[in-house]
Amino acid sequence: MTSIHTLALGLFFAAGSAAAAFPEKPVTLIVPFPAGGATDAMARFTANRLSKEIGQPVVVDNRGGAGGTIAAEAVLAAPKDGYTIFFTTTGTMAINPYIYKKLRYNPTSDFEPVGNVASASNVLVVHPSVKANTVQELIALVKANPGRLTYASAGVGASSHLSGALFERMTGTQMLHVPYKGSAPALTDFLAGRVDMMFDTASTHAPHVKADKIRALAVTSTRKSPAFPGVPSIAEAGVPNYDVTIWFGVAAPAGVPKAALDRLSGALEKALQAPDTKASLAEVGAEPLYMGPAEYKRFIASENQKWGRIVKAAGAEGQE
Repeated sequence: MTSIHTLALGLFFAAGSAAAAFPEKPVTLIVPFPAGGATDAMARFTANRLSKEIGQPVVVDNRGGAGGTIAAEAVLAAPKDGYTIFFTTTGTMAINPYIYKKLRYNPTSDFEPVGNVASASNVLVVHPSVKANTVQELIALVKANPGRLTYASAGVGASSHLSGALFERMTGTQMLHVPYKGSAPALTDFLAGRVDMMFDTASTHAPHVKADKIRALAVTSTRKSPAFPGVPSIAEAGVPNYDVTIWFGVAAPAGVPKAALDRLSGALEKALQAPDTKASLAEVGAEPLYMGPAEYKRFIASENQKWGRIVKAAGAEGQE
């Protein structure tokens, strides 16, 4: 055997060994919103399941702010070795391109999808001080008080923002949007009565609705939410064709070695096949919606088109 053959064979086995070894240390999952909110809960569920499959800790790193763009940029600035991955949301991957005029990342070319995890609905909830028990009563109240009622969101461009903006556009109403740096601080002010309502992830508000601290009027998706099986959709409640469904997934920065990407996507798929996955996701108001890398890539592209239309219909494009 020549020295060239020996070298080539050595490199082949070295590459195979490196691929088999991944991961050799903890993986960081960067989350685009602060701890305590619905996205954080979904991310920690995913990190826990993924950790069991890859045999290494998956550390959640919350980087809230600017509708998730801070987190996305942090992922892209990290070494492209598979050890820093991104917990993707509808906002970061399909909404932000239409909200931010100077977005410094491209969700379809700067990231490699690992897989989608789940889908969920937002819920329209009002503070007890708001004199409305149904969607129609709320519409009448807002029309009688244009620009006076407030709704909190997790930030400009978040689904909790666009759910409200789309509601305004489709009902001919005007409310005051109050953006926060994540759902958790928004919820704190909402429960304290400093804002009137929210269109936020169903699981976040379920305990507070059960405790009669707030009222759930409707869910934003066309399907019933596991967190609120008896609550109608906004479409059913008198706003035809209204639909906001959100989703969560995992992606890596483009350029990550294929071996690492394959290991992560295979582990995620296996993790979500566990018998208790559906029940566990239902506890946080979500439903399984696994997609492999190729399918998730196509899904992100189609969701960009869908949300581009929603942002335009809501009149929310290019706000920052």
